[in-house]
Amino acid sequence: MEISVTDYSDILSRNGLGAAELSGGTLAVHTPIDGSQIASVHETPAGEMAAIIDNANAAFREWRTVPAPVRGELVRLLAEELRAAKDDLGALVSLEAGKILSEGLGEVQEMIDICDFAVGLSRQLYGLTIASERPGHRMMETWHPLGVAGIITAFNFPVAPWAWNATLALVCGDALIWKPSEKTPLTALACQKILERAMDKFGKAPKHLQQVVIGDAAVGEALVTSPKVALISATGSTRMGRAVAPKVAGRFGKLILELGGNNAMIVAPSADLDLAVRAITFSAIGTCGQRCTSLRRVIAHESIRDELVDRLKKAYASAPIGSPLEAGTLVGPLIDQGALERMQDALSRAAKDGGTVHGGYPVTEGVPAGAYVQPAIVEMPKQTEIVREETFAPILYVMPYSELSEAIAIQNDVPQGLSSCIFTNDIREAETFVSDVGSDCGIANVNIGPSGAEIGGAFGGEKDTGGGRESGSDAWRGYMRRQTNTINYSRELPLAQGVKFDL
Repeated sequence: MEISVTDYSDILSRNGLGAAELSGGTLAVHTPIDGSQIASVHETPAGEMAAIIDNANAAFREWRTVPAPVRGELVRLLAEELRAAKDDLGALVSLEAGKILSEGLGEVQEMIDICDFAVGLSRQLYGLTIASERPGHRMMETWHPLGVAGIITAFNFPVAPWAWNATLALVCGDALIWKPSEKTPLTALACQKILERAMDKFGKAPKHLQQVVIGDAAVGEALVTSPKVALISATGSTRMGRAVAPKVAGRFGKLILELGGNNAMIVAPSADLDLAVRAITFSAIGTCGQRCTSLRRVIAHESIRDELVDRLKKAYASAPIGSPLEAGTLVGPLIDQGALERMQDALSRAAKDGGTVHGGYPVTEGVPAGAYVQPAIVEMPKQTEIVREETFAPILYVMPYSELSEAIAIQNDVPQGLSSCIFTNDIREAETFVSDVGSDCGIANVNIGPSGAEIGGAFGGEKDTGGGRESGSDAWRGYMRRQTNTINYSRELPLAQGVKFDL
């Protein structure tokens, strides 16, 4: 689907966004495509947050009594609405976040996929039956709805992480408050309308089951510090996580953090270089390097590093840069000029550390007026401090290694621990990489890049990535509270561990 770059009003209207949502507010929303302002959104007054949280708790008390398979029906209807809105919402993601249309549509497909996962999950919220050491007793583990879940999302994936959290939380019986990034509030407003259409068809959802709040740190502070918000699931920078985590922990709230990534690929001597180059190119320049799973470091064996760099330079040179709404574009804009400046600063520091920079310069010809750049490849003699930092831009550092143990040590020697991969045809190297002496990341892949996770596996990472898990596997447990029950159906009262306490 090709869209004219001047057709912004059509994209907005097709997502149900009119004057009420787009004008009269204090938050200016700009599209990264050309930097133009596309909306003035109303912000949520911080003073209203207490009432919003109380309304969410009232909705929770009602929603938790609905059987889980029935709650799943709401999510099934949400999936139907998302399928119908996929083209429109995908275009809005591209408009507001700057990612190419294919990626915008892919993000909406990810929302549909997690809906399907959650519908099945609604009949699989299993607990355990546990053998008791006491005769005439049965133990079991049950899972109950948790409460209000506060969802904080980032600009680079403005809708999919909301869906990862919201769909699981809804089938688990929770109510939702969503605070989107101030850079991408329009996609949140559009998703709220989509969810409300599903709720209308469902007919049994309480009012205020989900509320969207938009604003600055004061709104986030009210959400994070309230003891009436049982769970905070926050996606964003490590800096944000360091601010949020102590406040939630201080009130003993539950926390899911999805923070920074500094993801690496080890390219072994036996690697299929054609495959590796394709994986590197997508993982490093997709979303203009603004994924938490973007590839930022290549650790290439010294015997193949020069050939690999030559191939990468050719691949980078052939990647079309331009408006993400135009067919054929592979590299859209950075989110804003500030991101471009941070990229240039990182490249300057890398050069001072002895790096050889290929590309990385701003692009102003043949593109709209946004922050467009030529993705950069930087040949580094070793892993310096700037390489250990996450720069949210298309910078790929390439470093040599001689032994696998050295490569794994370089990969793990960063604060972040989200995603990782190795390209090798040596089964010993592959198995070592995914073993306990290999990658220390939450995601470790073999012969596939670090970017583009499927919803069937739990998503998240270790160290400065925050330790959270969302999406598939058993991540649903984060949205519920566990209860252990012991039932005595005998006429005796034996104590555990053989304790005697006879009166």
